[in-house]
Amino acid sequence: MPDKPQPERRRFIQSLTAGATIMTLGGIAYMAAGCSADEQAGAELRPDGRRRLPPGQRTLVPRPDNAAVADNAPLEPPPKPKLLRTDETTKAETRLPPNQYEIKALRPMGGIAGDPSRGALRLKVHGEVEQPLNLSFDNLLDDYTRIEQTCDVHCVTRWSLLGGIWQGVRVSELAQRARITKRARYVIFQSEAGYTANIEIDEALKPNVLVAWDINGAPLGGDHGAPLRSLVPDRYFWKSAKWLTGIHFVENDVRGYWESRGYHNHADPWKEQRYSSQEG
Repeated sequence: MPDKPQPERRRFIQSLTAGATIMTLGGIAYMAAGCSADEQAGAELRPDGRRRLPPGQRTLVPRPDNAAVADNAPLEPPPKPKLLRTDETTKAETRLPPNQYEIKALRPMGGIAGDPSRGALRLKVHGEVEQPLNLSFDNLLDDYTRIEQTCDVHCVTRWSLLGGIWQGVRVSELAQRARITKRARYVIFQSEAGYTANIEIDEALKPNVLVAWDINGAPLGGDHGAPLRSLVPDRYFWKSAKWLTGIHFVENDVRGYWESRGYHNHADPWKEQRYSSQEG
């Protein structure tokens, strides 16, 4: 049987109980037993707004919810799209494909022009996608990563423009935003007056394939497809459709305007794939 408390010990315990003070911090109570005036003064607020406890005391503070945001907290603005500069010129010893010659300025090559106004542009990204897009020119400028790309282009009529600086956005980013499906195997570039040009999906998703609006620091002219054209540097230049209005992801290949009129479906300038009669 335990010993009875001694009178001195009993009086000491009673004095602790009588002098107990209940204090509250953030809705959680703690007991500062027998606090003197000096100890209570020591429980002043700390710089972080929490109360400094007397010696030997501690409290539990609820862990903040990291996902919670105060009602009056300012929202962080979305990051502005970046401008990436890239050099996509060939690193081969020669930059001219077989039987090509260099020119110093982009040459107009005809076609039926559309409205050159940037304000009137609507670009559809559709077909084998989960989220079709209908983009204005401002959408392209404000919502996508702008690419400033140095590259060479080669026309089937045998001229080549070397080192042009183009600005636009990557077709691969448009495809990602539209969430192309696994059935998408080809891309059809659609333009004014029913013009189309077709390429394989692997070609379309290369990082050097753009929808472009500037060349050498200036907007595309009306003769060159303003306000927007596709840019496919690794194929003959007719694949880079002017006055672009749509990017159509499809499962089955459909020959474009020139491909259905006797020009090569693949159109690799380094292999001189000019005419459909060369197709194996």
